[in-house]
Amino acid sequence: MREGTRPLVIAHRGASADAPENTIAAFELALEQGADGIELDVHLSADGHPVVIHDFTLERTTNGSGPVSARRVRDLKRLDAGGWRDGRFLGQRIQTLQEVLERFRDRARFWVELKAGSRVYPGIEERVVSTLEIYDVVDRALVQSFDHDAIALARSLSREIRLGVLVEKAPVPDALLAPGIASAICPGQDLMTEGLLAKIREAGLECYVWTVNEPALMDRLVSWKVSGIITDRPGVLSARLGR
Repeated sequence: MREGTRPLVIAHRGASADAPENTIAAFELALEQGADGIELDVHLSADGHPVVIHDFTLERTTNGSGPVSARRVRDLKRLDAGGWRDGRFLGQRIQTLQEVLERFRDRARFWVELKAGSRVYPGIEERVVSTLEIYDVVDRALVQSFDHDAIALARSLSREIRLGVLVEKAPVPDALLAPGIASAICPGQDLMTEGLLAKIREAGLECYVWTVNEPALMDRLVSWKVSGIITDRPGVLSARLGR
């Protein structure tokens, strides 16, 4: 996943500072701004398809309402997912994971966050892993989650899939650093220290830090040589890397 020693630029829900999050508009803009990869969030629709949206409910980022899981894909597709941000984004639609991979698989890397595992969405781990395999992006994708049971289940489904453990509270449990489960630890920016980075490296894991929008913090993490930086502002980070 690494390119030399510079951190990878990972666009958080796309270029979400400038476009409606988790939409094609945001993903395309992220790549235009120099992102190496796009971070996106996945839930399951009522008919069992992985769909790309952050919240468990529709109100904040679409003109719909109620749980994502209560709607079939064809119904989700009727909703507008861009007009809430600005009129020029009217007509943006909720995407399936399949659609995003099909459009971007030759142009980007993917950080796929499971917003919940099988306790909420039965079979989501298998559906996501199999979709990544079908689109042949296993080597350019990282499946990440705060749900550590989901990470363990994904590992049981595939030894090749790359997995990231999202953490937001200190200390990071040593069990998460044990070999054989995760490929990366993904700490929140407030948790990140040089000491934690050293601990992650000692475990042989990569480190992707979220969600970093302040230039001074970007510079500090670049100097620490973290594996990647997840940001709403990929253009700013790309510029600071001299790209």
